[in-house]
Amino acid sequence: MRKRGLLFFTFLLIATLAGCITSPDYTVKLTKELYSQKDSKLPFEVKVMENKKAIKNLKVSVEFMMSNMDHGTYDVELAEGQEGTYSGKVALPMAGKYEAAFTIEQDGKKTEKVINLNVSKPKGIAKMNGEWITEEDITFYKLMNQLQLAMNREAAKAKYSGKQLEEELAYLESQEKVSDDKNQLLTQIIRLRSMAMLANEKGHKATDAEIDTAVNKVREQYDGYNGVKELISGFGEDRFWDAQKKQSKLIVLTQKVQKDLLEKVKKENPHAGQQELYYQAQTEYEELLVSQVSTLEIEIL
Repeated sequence: MRKRGLLFFTFLLIATLAGCITSPDYTVKLTKELYSQKDSKLPFEVKVMENKKAIKNLKVSVEFMMSNMDHGTYDVELAEGQEGTYSGKVALPMAGKYEAAFTIEQDGKKTEKVINLNVSKPKGIAKMNGEWITEEDITFYKLMNQLQLAMNREAAKAKYSGKQLEEELAYLESQEKVSDDKNQLLTQIIRLRSMAMLANEKGHKATDAEIDTAVNKVREQYDGYNGVKELISGFGEDRFWDAQKKQSKLIVLTQKVQKDLLEKVKKENPHAGQQELYYQAQTEYEELLVSQVSTLEIEIL
C-alpha cells in the first residue's frame, strides 16, 4: 500500500508540474492610459505577452469593476491589432481604481488574468505626443474661423450688392457650418502642431520679437472690422490674445519649415518660375506633413 501510495503521489506531482509548464503565463499591460468621461465610450488597449514576447491570434475579453465601489461590471470584447495588441471601447462611470479581469483564449484553452488599473479623467479630447488638445483649443479655433468669416462678410457687403451679394453670403454661411465641425477643427490643430514640432526637431526657435510681430499683424488684420471686435469681446479680450500669442508661436515655427522647403525647391529648380516654385514647395509641405503626422503618437478620445 505504501508503494502504491508513493507511485500515485509521484504521478500526481508529475501531472501537476506538467500542467504548470503547459499553462500560459501571460502578462497584460496597458499601452495607453485609460480614461473615464460621462456617457462616452473611450478607447482601451492592452498588449498580451508571454516571456516578453507579444502573442497574436488570441480571443480576449475583459470585465471591469471598481475596486472600492459597487457600480456593477462592464464587459468588453477586444479586437486584435498589431504586434499582440487588443483594443476596444468602454464607458466607465467615473475615475478611480478598477480591477480588470481578462479572459484570454488560445486554441480553445482559456486563461484568466486580473490586473489593477487607475482610471483618470481626460484633460482634453486628444493627445499629441503626450500634449493635450483641450476643449479650450477647439473653442479658440472655432472663434478664429468665425472671425475670418466675419471679415469676409463685411468685405462682401462692401464689394457686392443684389443677387451677387446674396450668393456670396449664402456661400459664407455654408462655410460656417463646415468650419464649426469638431473634426475639422481638430484636424486644423493637429496640422499646425505637427509642423511646429518638426520645426523644433530641426532646431528652429520662435523668438519673442518674432511672436510679437506675428501678433501685431493679426491685430492689424482685425482692425476696422466691427463684427470681429464684437466676437473677440464676447470671447474675452485677454483670453483671446493670450491664446493668439500661443498660436502665433506655432505659426512662426511652421513658417520656418515652409521657408526651408522653398529654399530647397529653389536650389533644385533654379530656372523655375515663382508660381511653379511655390506650387512645388506646397506639394512637398503636404507630403512632409503626412510623414510627420505618421511619426507622432496621436490619441483621439
